Amino acid sequence: MDRHAHWQGVYEDKGETEVSWFQEHPASSLALIRDTGLGSDARIIDIGGGASRLVDHLIELGFRSIAVLDIASAALEQARHRLGERAAQVEWLVADVTAWTPPARFDLWHDRAVFHFLTDPADRAAYAATMAAAVPKGGHAIIGTFALDGPERCSGLPIRRYDADGLAAEFSRNFDPVAAMAEDHFTPAGKVQRFLFRRLRRR
Repeated sequence: MDRHAHWQGVYEDKGETEVSWFQEHPASSLALIRDTGLGSDARIIDIGGGASRLVDHLIELGFRSIAVLDIASAALEQARHRLGERAAQVEWLVADVTAWTPPARFDLWHDRAVFHFLTDPADRAAYAATMAAAVPKGGHAIIGTFALDGPERCSGLPIRRYDADGLAAEFSRNFDPVAAMAEDHFTPAGKVQRFLFRRLRRR
């Protein structure tokens, strides 16, 4: 599958509030970010951030060094348009995270619902290696995926579901588990999707 073509098509065909993963207020992500204790000068990257509104909240909280990476430029354009002049405060990166070389280190790596699309072990290994290269010792990572009782597919694609131990194990070579959080996400269509979040610390 051409991942870029798939996700570019999704965001060219749908508005940000029409996709199943839309959240007006990403409460779980914000709570886990708060729990890291990072200050406003921390470097944060949102992997697969697309048109997510997490970046809006991070700006409002006073974070001054934010990057958003997505494989689909159309997704990032939606976010830039929504933010208007505030978009200039964000670094926008178009890339496939499994084939990306981080240009800098980030104190916090955040990913809600990219990793669970990586059903190929080679892609998961590449992702984990990139995350380890991007996050310095003592840095933080927050990964959100569908839980074991979550959906088996999303956006027409198969996904890989996780429990807390299984998700932590994917990154155990370089990261220690710190906390886990479950979330019932309500889609714009009113369906419930069960998510699992893991907060990790770079060893």
